[in-house]
Amino acid sequence: TPPGARADLAPPANKSHFPILLLIFKEDIPMRIVLASQSPRRRELLEMLGVPHTVFVPDTEEVCDRTVLSPEELVMGLACRKARAAAEQLTAAGHDLSDTVILSADTVVALNGIILEKPADDDDARRMLRALSGRRHEVFTGIAAAGRGMLSVDVQTTAVFFRTLNDETIERYIASREHCDKAGAYGIQGLAAVFVTGIEGDYFNVMGLP
Repeated sequence: TPPGARADLAPPANKSHFPILLLIFKEDIPMRIVLASQSPRRRELLEMLGVPHTVFVPDTEEVCDRTVLSPEELVMGLACRKARAAAEQLTAAGHDLSDTVILSADTVVALNGIILEKPADDDDARRMLRALSGRRHEVFTGIAAAGRGMLSVDVQTTAVFFRTLNDETIERYIASREHCDKAGAYGIQGLAAVFVTGIEGDYFNVMGLP
């Protein structure tokens, strides 16, 4: 863990979510899926895959020192924090998790290594969109899975290329309110799709669940 970083943001040694996710799809081992996220886009993606699940949003903070963590470390650490918190809170409430896998994720946008999270307000969103205009940036999603005594984590990166955005285009997008709850102040699956000239990597990673 880098100096100054929160110890509970350190990901587990087994940096791979596949051992857990393979359990989900094994027909002879039925598992209940709990999505530890309030993101409607992650719910939509699981529904699109036909994965039955319930949603539990854990009571946990996402505050940490962004200056000492890389984007990869940040999203993996926060995804693990959410999965751990959900498991602890559900267990404390008396739920039997022996047949349960808890999925959690965290997504950030980074421009030249500078992390862009959800905008604090409209002015912050304008600043982000102007910075992304005409440039390449990266989207990082950390995904964690907890179940049967295991906690696994992975991170995926997608490069996204934006066309040049003029002030009028940015103001119309701000007026749509689509930017409000999205890392980097845009949603690739919505109106901001027209901003994108190309991607390298997983499209669904940009939506928040690779």
